Amino acid sequence: MEIRPLTGGLGAEILGADVRDREQYEEIHAAFAKHSVIVLRDQEISPEDHLDFARRFGPININRFFKPVDGHPEIATVLKEKDQKEAVGEGWHTDHSYDQVPAMGSILHAIEMPPYGGDTLFVSMGAAYEALSEPMRRFLDGLTAIHSSRHVFGVSTSDSEAAKSGRLSNADAATQDAHHPVVIRHPLSGRRGIFVNPVFTTHIEGLKPDESAAILNMLYEHCKQPEFQCRVRWQEGDVTMWDNRATWHKAINDYQGFRRLMHRVTVDGVALSNL
Repeated sequence: MEIRPLTGGLGAEILGADVRDREQYEEIHAAFAKHSVIVLRDQEISPEDHLDFARRFGPININRFFKPVDGHPEIATVLKEKDQKEAVGEGWHTDHSYDQVPAMGSILHAIEMPPYGGDTLFVSMGAAYEALSEPMRRFLDGLTAIHSSRHVFGVSTSDSEAAKSGRLSNADAATQDAHHPVVIRHPLSGRRGIFVNPVFTTHIEGLKPDESAAILNMLYEHCKQPEFQCRVRWQEGDVTMWDNRATWHKAINDYQGFRRLMHRVTVDGVALSNL
C-alpha cells in the first residue's frame, strides 16, 4: 500500500489498497485520521463490499433525502444525468451538520464518470482555524451556530431540478435544527477547527443578524483560500472517504452533456464539543 499526500495540508491518495481486505483497515484508518480525505484508487467492489467497509468505521447513517440505490436503502444515489443542469452539492458544505449528532464521514464510490470534470474540492477546517489571528480565535471559541436542513431539503425547494427529477425527495422530513460550537475540538485528532458552512449554517446564536452575517461571511471567504484546499480528480472505481468534522467539500459542475453516477454511504458520528 502506498500513501501519497495530495497537498501539503489535506488529503492523500492510496494506491495498492483493497477495501475488502479487513487486515488493511488499521492502516487505512490511520491515513484517514491523518489526512481527513483519502482516495482509494482502483477499487472493484459491490454495494455489499461498500457497506462492509463503511461499517468498520461505525453504524450507517441512512440519508433522509437522497434517492437510495435499488435494494440498498443504506446507500444514497448521487447522480447527474447528461441532460440535467444542476448537480447536487455544488455549494461548500459539511454533510449532516444539521443533525445534532453530525455524521462522522462519507464514503463515495465512483460508478460512472464523465470523460473530464466532475472533480470534488475539499477544505481543511483545522488549517483555516489555525490561520486566523489569536484575538479572532478567542472570540470564535465561545460562540454557537445554528444549522438547519429546512431551507435546503424542505418544501420550499420542491421546484428545484433535483427534486423534480427524483434525486432528492421527502421534503416533509426536513425539520432538523442543530446547535454546534463555531469551533470544535475534533473527536479523533483533538485538533481545533471551524464548524460552520455556507449551505446549512443559518446564523450565530446571540448575535444580531447583521453581526452574525458579517462574521459568517468573513469566515466563509477566509476558508475558501486555496492554501487550505485539495482537489480530488475522480476515476471510475475510486472510493473517496472524507471526515465531515474536519472538512468542507463541494462538487464541481463542469461536465454538461455527460452522466456522473456515484454511490454514497454515510457513517454516524458523535456529539461535537469545543472542550
